[in-house]
Amino acid sequence: MQEATTEKILQDLRTLVADAEALLSATAGQAGERIEQARAQAEGSLGRARSRLATIEDELGTKVRESARVTDAYVRANPWRAVGIAAGVGLLLGLLVSSRR
Repeated sequence: MQEATTEKILQDLRTLVADAEALLSATAGQAGERIEQARAQAEGSLGRARSRLATIEDELGTKVRESARVTDAYVRANPWRAVGIAAGVGLLLGLLVSSRR
């Protein structure tokens, strides 16, 4: 559940960055002191958002790789237990899917 929420937040941030870039491009020809100040502030915020998004994606990638490494080590150390867990999860998912139909 938390992974889905995190991915949704990241997707929302990517969309926000893309929208801000499009807005800045669309107003590039506009003149005026207030518009220039707003553009400068938006460009600064956009740069910080891009940087933070890249950092979050790197951190998530590191966590995913670490989780995969730990899971792989567990499965190699306990192959039959892992097969039993996978079979149980598969059975539960099958029951849930069949009960919704």
